Amino acid sequence: MVILVTGSNGQLGQSIQSVVGKYSSIDFIFCTSSQLDITNKENCTKFFKKYDPDYCINAAAYTAVDKAESDPEKAFEINSNGAQNLAEICKEHNTVLLHVSTDFVFDAYFSDGIAFYDRELRLPLKSNLGLQEIDVPFPNGIYGLTKLQGEQAIQNTWEKHFIVRTSWVYSEFGNNFMKTMLRLASERETLSVVEDQIGTPTYAVDLAEVLINICIISSGFEKAELNFGIYNFSNEGSCSWYEFAKEIFKQKEITIELKPISTSAYPTLAKRPAYSVLDKSKIKAKFNLSIEDWKTSLSKCLQKV
Repeated sequence: MVILVTGSNGQLGQSIQSVVGKYSSIDFIFCTSSQLDITNKENCTKFFKKYDPDYCINAAAYTAVDKAESDPEKAFEINSNGAQNLAEICKEHNTVLLHVSTDFVFDAYFSDGIAFYDRELRLPLKSNLGLQEIDVPFPNGIYGLTKLQGEQAIQNTWEKHFIVRTSWVYSEFGNNFMKTMLRLASERETLSVVEDQIGTPTYAVDLAEVLINICIISSGFEKAELNFGIYNFSNEGSCSWYEFAKEIFKQKEITIELKPISTSAYPTLAKRPAYSVLDKSKIKAKFNLSIEDWKTSLSKCLQKV
């Protein structure tokens, strides 16, 4: 089996590289954005002709959520057009495409103890386990919109795809919330963190393992077409950003004054979903997954930093 991975210099790309030693029977082809520019279809075509991959994991993305508000063209080019290009080329080569998407495709929130997945239509969640794949997306910013457009481009172009939505990704690689908290704790005595946004931290290495196992398991499906589509993945459990930070400092035995604040007290260019807990029932059932609690995975990650 040959798996081509785009965006190999990114957080997820590096996380995938960190676990490939477990999969000696798989040939991985890792491409940085400078080597394989998904916005350049001719460039992509050359790579696919050279390697003819069985699977393509698209870990390339424009993830600067706030910057996307002032740079929508670039976000659209990478997240939407790039996804379109990969879908078209995967179709030409009969390559299964695994595309990573985001909780930002939803504008979900809590009100009076009830979770809603659409602020405009006030549609309540169908599952008390969180947002489901069948809930109607309604992004509230450029980043979420371009990621949703990427999903739609893939769905409309190539049936052999797995779109995996995830949330609050962190790891020992790249820039992320966990590493920012550790850096700020070394610089300050007091730190304020938002407490009214609820979601689930996702360890990128756990996500990497899941993506690889989807490739392995799906290759053995008798009727693979019955399993293509959208899936949610994050670690288990839920917390606020404040609780996430508190657990980071607790596990690292860092003493700092941590203050909970509201979203309104910490304005950003892009609005964040107030609620983005993902229901993982579908991916657990289809791929027989056992998913670790976010605190357990955080502990594994913190041992590496």
